[in-house]
Amino acid sequence: MSKTVGVERHSFQAEVQQVLDLMIHSLYSNKEIFLRELISNASDACDKLRFEALSDDSLYAGDGELRIEIEVDEDARTLTVRDNGIGMTRDEVIDNIGTIARSGTRKFLQALSGDQQQDARLIGQFGVGFYSAFIVADNVRLLSRRAGTPPSDGVLWESSGTGEYELQPVERERHGTEVTLHLKPELDEFLQDWRLKSLISQYSDHIGFPIRMPKVADDDDQAGGELEWQDVNRASALWTLAKSEISDEDYRGFYQQFAHDLKPPLDWSHNKVEGTQSYTTLLYIPERAPLDLMLNREERDGLKLYVKRVFIMDAAEQLLPHYLRFVRGVVDSDDLPLNVSREILQENALVKQIRASITKRVLSLLEKMAEKRPGQFAQFWQQFGAVLKEGIVEDPSNREKLAGLLRFATTADEGAGQSVSLADYIERMPDTQDTIYYVTADNATAASHSPHLEVFRKHGVEVLLLSDRVDDWMMGYFTDYQGTPLQSVAKGDIDLSGIGGDNADVNDDQPAADTLAEKIQAALGERVNQVRASRRLTESAACLVLGKGDMALHMQRLLKQAGHELPAHRPDLEINVRHPLVQRLNTSTDQTAIRNWSLLLYEQAVLAEGGQLDDPAGFVQRLNRLMLSLQDEEE
Repeated sequence: MSKTVGVERHSFQAEVQQVLDLMIHSLYSNKEIFLRELISNASDACDKLRFEALSDDSLYAGDGELRIEIEVDEDARTLTVRDNGIGMTRDEVIDNIGTIARSGTRKFLQALSGDQQQDARLIGQFGVGFYSAFIVADNVRLLSRRAGTPPSDGVLWESSGTGEYELQPVERERHGTEVTLHLKPELDEFLQDWRLKSLISQYSDHIGFPIRMPKVADDDDQAGGELEWQDVNRASALWTLAKSEISDEDYRGFYQQFAHDLKPPLDWSHNKVEGTQSYTTLLYIPERAPLDLMLNREERDGLKLYVKRVFIMDAAEQLLPHYLRFVRGVVDSDDLPLNVSREILQENALVKQIRASITKRVLSLLEKMAEKRPGQFAQFWQQFGAVLKEGIVEDPSNREKLAGLLRFATTADEGAGQSVSLADYIERMPDTQDTIYYVTADNATAASHSPHLEVFRKHGVEVLLLSDRVDDWMMGYFTDYQGTPLQSVAKGDIDLSGIGGDNADVNDDQPAADTLAEKIQAALGERVNQVRASRRLTESAACLVLGKGDMALHMQRLLKQAGHELPAHRPDLEINVRHPLVQRLNTSTDQTAIRNWSLLLYEQAVLAEGGQLDDPAGFVQRLNRLMLSLQDEEE
């Protein structure tokens, strides 16, 4: 390396500095995660060079044996991880290391709680790539040159993680990247060959490139000579091996390495398809959901795509339906072209075949889990159930299969969580019931306390309690299960004759109820479509009832807050003519009092449905006046 010139000093992006501070000062117990991350980055760099060299073999520059080297200098207290992969230009170093670009760091920061020890545990979930080096190092030095550029285009990056980094051009003969960590005083363990080999075996054994370390000499024969290197990993793509050659521990270790997950997977499926089309899939169900699973993200989701073991792209979302975006794994095809692009994938018939096969295989894996390991499936459902529900809308061809996997809380098992399948519900239905009843709400408590459930509880009829944000949208497309219709208890009219109720016993005096409804209708005007005596209510004074195709009020509120324009839908107001508040309104002749009582009933019903009042302050003032008037009457 020649003398360096043109040293530049830069400040880290604020978000990056926040992560560095957390890592440097945290008490994170899995410090060894840094080695997994650096080796994974080196492997990605080798993959990228191999792919780009398909169209330009000169990028290898005579060094086509892609590899990763790890070297320790005990005297200098340094650990070096180097590769001869694609390397980086000066601008790429700034983009990939000095800023937050193309990393999971922004999502990591959004998940921080402010509790340093609790936040430190997130490091293991996100890995956060290169920055994890600062868990163990008080100084990090990176040397890189991009393949295809001259030696003078080398770049040296260095930082102690204190807010700034130095950047300077250097002469570098070989392409690729070299990262040197100066270890903190108390971390001698990472200077020991046996410890490093153990970590490589645990986290990186199945990296598809040789990971090499210098041989340990028994005598001084090698003194002054060149280092002899030995491979310390298996360096074989796990998915290409026969199942009989792979242990469960191998499968788990491979997943943790490529998915950057400290937790083992919940389940997996390894399958090789041969015939007119040949491809191999290795699919994993994670134990827990990433923190950004439900967010709209710029990053792509999908599976790692290989063609004849050549890495093509990191997240081929065309290979998975969106509702299975939690699945991790690899697909290796013998038939796709090596120069395949995302645009080609979109139109390729083989890709559509692979996608259908993967979808079928994942759903079969989940069905088997639900049948044979219900406890494990309950764990899956807690993490990924809301995402799987999206498939009811997005994948009509698999709707019946997906419906069989759905799990719900119900009024009959409110302490059991979401554990009841639709098959369970139908099996428990009385012979006189021919409909699956459900209610949607903004959260589990609101669903359980919905006034629409009162008559069903009175007659012992089980109702599904749906409280995920996706539920109201899903149920708009989900009308029956195996021929049994589904009906919201909060929409449309309810026929009680099939569930043991008697429609006639709700109102002893229908003409008087109609007169009262007309009085309230006149007071509310255009706020409601109509007012009628309720067949649903036994305890509450009033409730809103939507049309069968209308969106629930809590969903309307969320969409309006997000800036969406929604068509106007006027709900019906149902009143419980036996409730003391309604009876009081019925006996009043004061038009102002009638209007205030009617508005109060309506606004209470809106709030109970998770809706938003147009005039919250007016509601509070009206409620206070009515409370004071009642106090005056009592005195």
